[in-house]
Amino acid sequence: MAKINANYEAVYILNPALSEEAVAALVARFKGVVEANGTVNEVDEWGKRRLAYPINDLMEGYYVLMTFSATAAVPAELDRIFRITDGVMRSMIVCKDQ
Repeated sequence: MAKINANYEAVYILNPALSEEAVAALVARFKGVVEANGTVNEVDEWGKRRLAYPINDLMEGYYVLMTFSATAAVPAELDRIFRITDGVMRSMIVCKDQ
């Protein structure tokens, strides 16, 4: 069975109270998860932005957009890691090929 890679976009919002080192460490960690079984095309850090509605009584968040190509197992693992990582307020992974 051949590996079929698809193109994905992952947007995640980090807690704005995190230090710059902590944000860089989380971005590198998520990038490493994808690079283990796929390729990262781009990581675009949008920085602190105002949220549309409060999340955990916070009105700001640190946005990051990551585009990557990988097999179907990688987004599932990345989503699992997003859910258990402290500091990630929200995340969304979308397949761009569909």
